[in-house]
Amino acid sequence: MPPNRLYREDTGSDAITDLLFNALLGFAFMFFIAFLLINPEQETGKIDTQAEFIITTTWPDDHPDDVDTYVEDPTGGIIWYHVPETGLMHLDRDDRGLYRDTIMIDNKEIANPLNQETISVRGTMAGEYVVNIVHYVANFAEPLPVSVKVEKINPQVTVVYYGVIELSGIGDEKTAIRFSVDEKGEVVSTTRRPKALVELTRKVRRPRSPGFLDVETGTKSP
Repeated sequence: MPPNRLYREDTGSDAITDLLFNALLGFAFMFFIAFLLINPEQETGKIDTQAEFIITTTWPDDHPDDVDTYVEDPTGGIIWYHVPETGLMHLDRDDRGLYRDTIMIDNKEIANPLNQETISVRGTMAGEYVVNIVHYVANFAEPLPVSVKVEKINPQVTVVYYGVIELSGIGDEKTAIRFSVDEKGEVVSTTRRPKALVELTRKVRRPRSPGFLDVETGTKSP
């Protein structure tokens, strides 16, 4: 037997073993790195709404009446159905009672009974916000109960205001809440002192289509 042959065979076997072991270590290391990269996404995979305040207006399900929400920000900008976005405010959902509350799915008409409007305030500025509700279309003589909720979203959800207000007919406008915010975005005061907003929007209204009913005057455009 040639000298050192057995030694050389053992060396070759050890080299293969080392190679496989190193490959296994490399695979384990890459798996560990991949896990670290994926794990933060799992930890932060939460729904984070891009809003500081959410204002929700609701009235009884399946009710045909139309209620509109008006919100004025500290700069005097007013959001309403004709101006769905101004400054940091956005009208996320405009509900018109039963109007267009049905959709067709597989040739079947599906009704959405929910009557709800939602406005988000996607940033804050120091000053006062005014939240009004307006009875735009009324089909009955009885007062309509309307729920209004203002929530502060960050850093945690807190209710700034919740209340039920009765609207008594076409054009009835009521102030739900007025709240003031400081430079840090904290609510520092609230009041329910009335302030009319519909009147302030008349100068910026778009041209009406023929036959449009003005809820404030009760007249139709020619």
